[in-house]
Amino acid sequence: MKKNISLSDGTALAVGLAGNPANPVVMLPVFKQSVYGKDADNLRMWGVDPELGKHMVEGLSDRFRILYFDYEGHLMGNPRPELLTPDSICQDFLQIADEMNVPVFSYYGYSWLALAGLQLAIRSDRLESLIMGGFPPLDGPYKEMLTVTTRTHEQALRQENNAHTTVQTSEGPEGFDWSSVQIALDPKQTKQFYTLYDHLREFDDKSIHEQLKLPRLAFAGERDTIVYGENFGGVTVDIAGVLRTHEAALTEQGWDIALLQGEDMDHTKAMQPDTVLPLIKPWLTKHLLDQGK
Repeated sequence: MKKNISLSDGTALAVGLAGNPANPVVMLPVFKQSVYGKDADNLRMWGVDPELGKHMVEGLSDRFRILYFDYEGHLMGNPRPELLTPDSICQDFLQIADEMNVPVFSYYGYSWLALAGLQLAIRSDRLESLIMGGFPPLDGPYKEMLTVTTRTHEQALRQENNAHTTVQTSEGPEGFDWSSVQIALDPKQTKQFYTLYDHLREFDDKSIHEQLKLPRLAFAGERDTIVYGENFGGVTVDIAGVLRTHEAALTEQGWDIALLQGEDMDHTKAMQPDTVLPLIKPWLTKHLLDQGK
């Protein structure tokens, strides 16, 4: 089942629903359309599955009903420079669930879409479980990401006004100089993420956990630490380190925590289907299907 759904800004998003209607629903806003040919080869070079969305849906839809859509891709094509706020995101997700006749659901998001899931969990009673990948639910890098998104937007504005843009190229990630990378994005695209983190400037994630009564899992790759160059404010976003530091406290508060092992288990690797599915599918099965047996 597929449907175009009107979101809070009036744009239409393609949404799919796959799997047995009798099974519990899992919302996947991380769905990506499959990429083929040279573009697929380029993604593989960076460690990205060019059929990430397809493999995630196929990997889960035998046991769950999957509500899937590419929220980030939609925002890049239909940016909301002033309107991408936690409230508008949650409004979108609930609108999607309503239009697809899904009263309750579990949620899996990665990186900033994990953050979005946490905001949804504290604003709604419709979640059955929550999975956050690549973003810690306690002591999250809101301040750091505000700095990064501010600098990213400033670069995009400068590049828009600069007719002679130099873009660094390389044969692969090993040769890429992240400290000198330049942004070639529409300022409308970059400003929307600044807007999101600006609205979270005063958000206190230490005060919310007592109200979260649903099953919840947070995970990250053990090498998920991103050191941004001076172009991006010279900050470090240490997802793995923060999750490791607060593992005991989060466990006491009811979270399940997983730090995925491997020398290459960075932010990109830890979001690939062959990494994610062996972790989240048994966890979802335990909490959604095995309860009461």
